Amino acid sequence: WGPRVGTGNRSGRAAMPLRAVYLLSAPGPRGRARTYVGFTHDPWRRLRQHNAGRHKGGARRTSGRGPWWMLLYVHGFPSDVAALRFEWAWQHPAASRRLQDAKPRPLPGEQPIAFALRMLPRLLWAPPWRRLPLRLRWLRPPPGPALCPAPPRHVVVEMDPGGPRPRPKQRATWGFGQGGLGSLWGPTLRCPRPPCPARCHARCLAPRFLRSEPKELLPLGGTCPCCQQEVLWGELIGHGDGDNEWADLGDPALGHWTDELLQGQGEDPE
Repeated sequence: WGPRVGTGNRSGRAAMPLRAVYLLSAPGPRGRARTYVGFTHDPWRRLRQHNAGRHKGGARRTSGRGPWWMLLYVHGFPSDVAALRFEWAWQHPAASRRLQDAKPRPLPGEQPIAFALRMLPRLLWAPPWRRLPLRLRWLRPPPGPALCPAPPRHVVVEMDPGGPRPRPKQRATWGFGQGGLGSLWGPTLRCPRPPCPARCHARCLAPRFLRSEPKELLPLGGTCPCCQQEVLWGELIGHGDGDNEWADLGDPALGHWTDELLQGQGEDPE
């Protein structure tokens, strides 16, 4: 697969719940822009909180130091646990075991925003996130040269210059993949290539996609068994039945079946 570039989800089709790890920036002293990394289910609301101050739900580190703008966020995490671990490693690269070979400290004269963007692609390449169907959404033009190294080829890069948008009000929906028989076999996935009617359980389709990578737990993509077109695993997850990009989530501590990727790999402290 070549690099994937999108413009965000505007099709109206169901998408996976939004779990975003975001990067904020604000003017700082002596021309050094401040940065902040966080996690949220609602980027628009969270950005408003950061700019409103700590008494309105913003973080202590951002209170009274704005105005803040959101440069980008990474989404597509299968669970809050996976997203929070990514957030922690991005906030503390020098302490993360995933980045020990990536010079996880600022270089002499390196701006905080440049350091954060230098660490980002290295995190995307680090296990276990390099196997996840992640998406990188730019909300403002990149402030410098292209990310180096480039993100993994299966990571979709989205350009959405309109910035974070308000969370739409709608009632929760439930599909075959949430509860009932579908929950026994994981979410029900739909092929994103119209008019293909294929629908498969994640736990049934994953082994088929992993035939060429038997030692891995999560596939990157494969051939649809119905239309025979190449599809990314992230595209399939994004078209699962019953999911909604803005769905309310329950306990953030709840795990997901893909969290087994993180087990036994020297987890970072929470």
